[in-house]
Amino acid sequence: MTPIKADIAVVGGGLGGVAAALAALRRGRRVVLSEEYAWLGGQLTSQAVPPDEHVWVEQFGVTASYRALREGIRQYYREAYPLTDAARRDRHLNPGRGRVSRLCHEPRVALAVITKMLAPHLSSGRLTVLQPHVPVAAATVDGTVRSVTLRHKETGEETTVEAAFVLDATETGDLLPLTGTAYVTGAESRAETGEPSAPEHGDPANVQSIAWCFVFDHVEGEDHAIERPADYDRWRALAPGFWGDAMLSFTAPSPRTLEPETRTFNVNPPYATVGRDEAHGDDPGDLDLWVFRRIAARETFLPGSLESDIVLANWPQLDYLGGSVIDTPDREEHLRAAKAQSRAFVHWLQTEAPRPDGGAGWPGLRLRGDVVGTDDGFAQAPYIRESRRIRAMRTVVEQDVAVALRGHGRPATFPDSVGVGMYRIDLHPSTGGDNYIDVECAPFEIPLGALVPVATKNLLPAAKNIGTTHITNGAYRLHPVEWNIGESAGELAAFCLDRSLTPAEVCSKPELVSRFQAVLVEAGVEIHWPEIIGY
Repeated sequence: MTPIKADIAVVGGGLGGVAAALAALRRGRRVVLSEEYAWLGGQLTSQAVPPDEHVWVEQFGVTASYRALREGIRQYYREAYPLTDAARRDRHLNPGRGRVSRLCHEPRVALAVITKMLAPHLSSGRLTVLQPHVPVAAATVDGTVRSVTLRHKETGEETTVEAAFVLDATETGDLLPLTGTAYVTGAESRAETGEPSAPEHGDPANVQSIAWCFVFDHVEGEDHAIERPADYDRWRALAPGFWGDAMLSFTAPSPRTLEPETRTFNVNPPYATVGRDEAHGDDPGDLDLWVFRRIAARETFLPGSLESDIVLANWPQLDYLGGSVIDTPDREEHLRAAKAQSRAFVHWLQTEAPRPDGGAGWPGLRLRGDVVGTDDGFAQAPYIRESRRIRAMRTVVEQDVAVALRGHGRPATFPDSVGVGMYRIDLHPSTGGDNYIDVECAPFEIPLGALVPVATKNLLPAAKNIGTTHITNGAYRLHPVEWNIGESAGELAAFCLDRSLTPAEVCSKPELVSRFQAVLVEAGVEIHWPEIIGY
C-alpha cells in the first residue's frame, strides 16, 4: 500500500495530540493524526475524566486554544441543554458542580467541541484522522524517523505514514521504543536525580497506578445491580498495608497526611455551593465521593430534566496496584485486572456499601454506558497517569518546582519556557507499593529542553512523555499542561520545518529560543506567570 505522506504525523489523539495537530494545522501544515480509541481527547473523553486544573484557570495560566476548548464546552451546554436561567447566565458555568474542577462535564460534550475544532481542517484536506489505530513499527535512520506504521485495531490492516516530523502523543510514549528514542520509565533513584521524594533505589516498573473509570446515576426504587463478578472475593479481600481497610470500602489514605480517611457517599444530595476557591489548600475536595467528580448536577438543568445527578468515578479505590502496563508482556492482563477491580467496586457499591440509614448497598446505582460511549458503563480507555519519558536536553526535577526546596512559592521559571502549568506533585499509590507522594508545588513553566530528545532528531513528545522524573510527572501530567505541551510541540515542529532547523538547534541557541517564544506568544501560549501584587 502506498504510504500516506504528511508534514507532521501526530501519533495519539489525546489532549496533547489534538492540541499538537491544531497548532501545526494553523501553520498550514499537512497533518496525520492517529488515535487508538473511538473518541479523540484522551483523558478528557475516552478516559472520561473531567479536567484537573489550577485555581486561577478562569483568569490566566492556560493557552488561548485550551481556553477556547473550555468555553466551547460551556457554550455547547448553553445551546443544547435545558439549563436553568441562573446556570445559563453563569459566566463560569460548571454543569456538574463537582469539587475537583471549575468545569465538570460529560465527556461526550468535550468530544463534540474537539470535533468542531478539527472540522475545518478535515474539510480542507490538510488533516487525516486514522481511528482506531495503534503504532506497531517505525523506520529510523541515523536518528531521524522516516516512517511510522499503524495498525487498525479491528481489521489488522496496516498503514504507513511518512512525515518530516513525528510527534508521540500516545498515553504511554509508545513511539519511543519503536523509534529507538532514549527514554526512562518508572521511578529514578534519589542518587540519580537528587530528589528528596525519590526512592533510594530506582525501579523502572514502579509507576503510578492506573484506574478504569465508570459513570453512573441513581434511580430510586429500581434494581440495576450487576451480576456478582466471578473474581469478586479476590478484590473483596484486597487490603494494602497502608490503606487502612479493604480497597472495596469508603476508606483510603489521605494524600496529604497518608492517614486512612473514610469518605462519605451521599446519593443525590440537595444543592450546596461547591467548587473549590482554594484548589490547592488543605481541602482536596474529595471527602464526599458523589460530588467530587459529579459531571451533571440536577440543579444545573430545568426541573425534570434529570432523574439523578450523573457522577464520574475516579476514586482511590479504583487505583490498580497490580503492575505496570509499560514495557511488560503482561500489559493486557493488567488492563483486564484494572477493569475487573472497578467492576468489583461497582458491585460492592450496589450490594454491600454502608448507607447512612444503616442499610447496605444502592441497587439503584445505574451504569451509564451511553455517557461514555460503551455498552457496559466503563470508560473506553484506562486513566493513565504516567508514561515513558524521553531522555531530554533538560529534565525537570523536584528541586526546580517544590516550594519547600526552593524556599518560596513564586513561579518556577526557565529561560526557554514554552508554557505554564500549576498542580501539586500528586503521585497516586504505585505499582511498587508506595503510598501517595504529595508535595506542594509552585506555579511552573515548561522548559523547551524538556521537549527535545537527546538524540532523535525529528521526534517530539506531545503528552506526558516529556523530560520529567517520576516525581515531577505528578505535576506535569494534568489536562491543561498536557494540552500546552502538545500545542508547543506542534508549533515547534512547524517552526523547524519553516526554517530547516532541528529542535536541538533551536534549543541550543538563545536567539532561536527567543524567536520561537515570540511565535508561541503570538499564538496565545502563556510562557510566563503574571506577577500579582496586592489585590
